Amino acid sequence: MTRLNPAALAALPAGIGRPAYDRGALETGIVHLGVGAFHRAHQAVYTDDALAAGDLRWGILGASLRSPETRDALSPQDGLYSIAVLSAEGAERRVIGSIHRLLVAPENPEALIAAMAEANVVIVSLTVTEKAYCLDPATGQLDERHPDIVHDLANPERPRSALGYLLAALQRRRQAGVAPFTILCCDNLTANGAKLHAALTQLAALTGEDLGRFVADHVACPSTMVDRITPQTTDADREAASRALGVDDAWPIVTEPFTQWIIEDRFPLGRPRWEIGGAVMVEDVAAYETMKLRCLNGAHSTLAYLSASAGVETIAEAMAIPEFAEVIRRLWRLDALPTLQPVPGVDLGDYTRALEARFRNPAIRHRTLQIAMDGSQKLPPRLIATALDLLRSGVEPRIIPLSIAAWMRFLLARTESGDAYIVNDPLAERLTRLARETSGSASALSAALLGVSEVFPAELTDNAAFCADVERRLAQFLQLGVCATVAAVLAESEPGGS
Repeated sequence: MTRLNPAALAALPAGIGRPAYDRGALETGIVHLGVGAFHRAHQAVYTDDALAAGDLRWGILGASLRSPETRDALSPQDGLYSIAVLSAEGAERRVIGSIHRLLVAPENPEALIAAMAEANVVIVSLTVTEKAYCLDPATGQLDERHPDIVHDLANPERPRSALGYLLAALQRRRQAGVAPFTILCCDNLTANGAKLHAALTQLAALTGEDLGRFVADHVACPSTMVDRITPQTTDADREAASRALGVDDAWPIVTEPFTQWIIEDRFPLGRPRWEIGGAVMVEDVAAYETMKLRCLNGAHSTLAYLSASAGVETIAEAMAIPEFAEVIRRLWRLDALPTLQPVPGVDLGDYTRALEARFRNPAIRHRTLQIAMDGSQKLPPRLIATALDLLRSGVEPRIIPLSIAAWMRFLLARTESGDAYIVNDPLAERLTRLARETSGSASALSAALLGVSEVFPAELTDNAAFCADVERRLAQFLQLGVCATVAAVLAESEPGGS
């Protein structure tokens, strides 16, 4: 079968959307680091909508910082790929054309630095996952001992980290008298723009005091909140895309109907009209971001760790278990929502009801093991921050101890039926070793893992009642199993319960 390519667009079946602009006239105004599935389901789609309105300055150069897989799949297609929006009613398909160049950074670091240094590039955006910012989870600041940071300080023209690439390009632009680009973080970090700016400033200062002041004073890093559930593409997804398109698409994307992008509107050199695709430009994203991290992401992590240990493969399957669905509702009602400030234009009850419907979407096979990745990085903003806010207000978290204990049980790397799985985490070797060494004792296991300061701050571990709740839930997991433990929590988690 013919491969998806520009010449094939005109012959696509009616009803398949396609780029409504001249891709040959695109300029590169955006470089995106981390050109994975989420970017292609989210920011690239909003940009495609903006390009269709006629402003062709905003073509995307997509760069992978690790693997050549995306480049190898999409370069023969001139960057084109299809997206399938899946619901119970079926699939709505569209070909996206906003990515028109692709690079693999480790193959040619100079090519990526030079591309970001071009004057027409005015935005560099990122979806590189939380761990790629090389932050100390306990402080949120740059980890100066991180191997990638140590490497980049010694080899500034051959960086490994996203921060290293950003700094190398900014320094080159500065030397050429070109204004710095805006850096747009689209990862699930609390205050993501501010944290990125602080880490980049710290790295720059380690290179030179003058460069540190330049980054601090002149580089804009707006914060964002992004939301769209995007599972990993499967072979079945590829086959379905090929049947629908009549051509082969090496890497189609599948996603849900819901999409949201809240952006702090601070772009000194300009930006696309992302509002055309539904993006919301605001002065402050904090309330939206906290809502999403604590409600969507906190619930996702809780479901992922419960489900992985129980051998449940997807979020939709997990939500079909009545006890799992109910514990998530109580996580929202009892723990998450009481910590949130009002969110402009959002009814929080409606928001969580919509989340439940999204989680139940049978067409989205969002694998629990995919969500369970990088727990040591994700627990602090998704669940631990919520617990700390409750404790500071004198309220004991009702469900979060279960969530933390579920993560601890997950680190045993084996389902209740004995099937092994891989724990994918920056601290995996250390965490799984602690789990193996102490797995026979809930008290020893919980104490060992609560002692991992990169995950659990002293303010939390000094709270004896919270730690006792975590240990109690972990003991129930080990003795009773996942479903029985959830049932026990439901029997006592409502206010007024024992």
